[in-house]
Amino acid sequence: MLFDSFSIDHLTLRNRVVMSPMCMYSAEQDGLATDWHLVHYATRATGQVGLIIIEATGIEDRGRITANDLGLWNDVQGESLKKLVNAIHSQGAAAAIQLNHAGRKSEVPYLEPVAPSAVPFSDQHRRPQSLTKDGISQVIENFAAAARRAVAAGFDAIEIHAAHGYLLNQFMSPLVNRREDEYGGKPANRVRLLGEVLTAVKAVVPSELPVWVRVSAEEYEPGGNDAEAVAAMLNEIKGKGLAAVHVSSGGVTPIPVRAYPGYQIGFAQTIKDRTGLPVIGGGVITEPQQAEQVLKAGIDLVFLGRELLRNPYWPLQAASVLKETIEWPVPYERARV
Repeated sequence: MLFDSFSIDHLTLRNRVVMSPMCMYSAEQDGLATDWHLVHYATRATGQVGLIIIEATGIEDRGRITANDLGLWNDVQGESLKKLVNAIHSQGAAAAIQLNHAGRKSEVPYLEPVAPSAVPFSDQHRRPQSLTKDGISQVIENFAAAARRAVAAGFDAIEIHAAHGYLLNQFMSPLVNRREDEYGGKPANRVRLLGEVLTAVKAVVPSELPVWVRVSAEEYEPGGNDAEAVAAMLNEIKGKGLAAVHVSSGGVTPIPVRAYPGYQIGFAQTIKDRTGLPVIGGGVITEPQQAEQVLKAGIDLVFLGRELLRNPYWPLQAASVLKETIEWPVPYERARV
């Protein structure tokens, strides 16, 4: 199953291996991609990953996690990302980009962080400013503008980052969101901003280009969201054009997460069962047989993170282990086993 093709809307992937977005903290201070990014992503495409999701990319400067993260709030940044897309496409992989606003977890030193409520992430983080209605409108506009630039850069899909305790996740979480307006309180209100961002993004991208979200389906604290709660919120917005769900967990509070092979698969199964949407699932997947079992459990696509940092050619080796015949890059044919 791992090397079967799979389609999300009109996007067909050559296999079901997904490179999850992982910050490299290697961008220029102005958010431009560097040679590091070019080599990093092109290598995984050469290794036959099916879908590569570019790391969290700030829709505005204060939306970056650090001052060394990628940005997409101007056209120059878009041009720097176009080189990455072209390199990924040249090796047969699809390219998506994760658009993000870090909210209260932003560590850009020269800008004040914002959040749904003025509650810091930890004692070591700055106290954020609570977003006004005008500020919320600007965030929505900035997501749409970044999506428009992503299309111009040639990306095949867009992932809206609503996981790991960043801004959209902060709005969704009852642990963080203490607002008393239409963006706070009941779940339908807390997911409102994500729905409005999804609507704005869908309005500026081609109808055939899939847009999905990444969510934290478990917050690991009493009173926080779990997979059932997140699925219910996703059902509130899926009619706005949601193509799939990339399922992760944690990051809303500093509480440590005990990670082990497949620890997030149950969350992904719940999201799929309750929403009927395709899901991308994973978590400490290192062996080809593990990936196959994840797919047999009903997950549609398997994401790998750190394992692809250790071995960018993991799919080539996985095919050998699973006795699958896949296409190798012609210059590497002599190494086929």
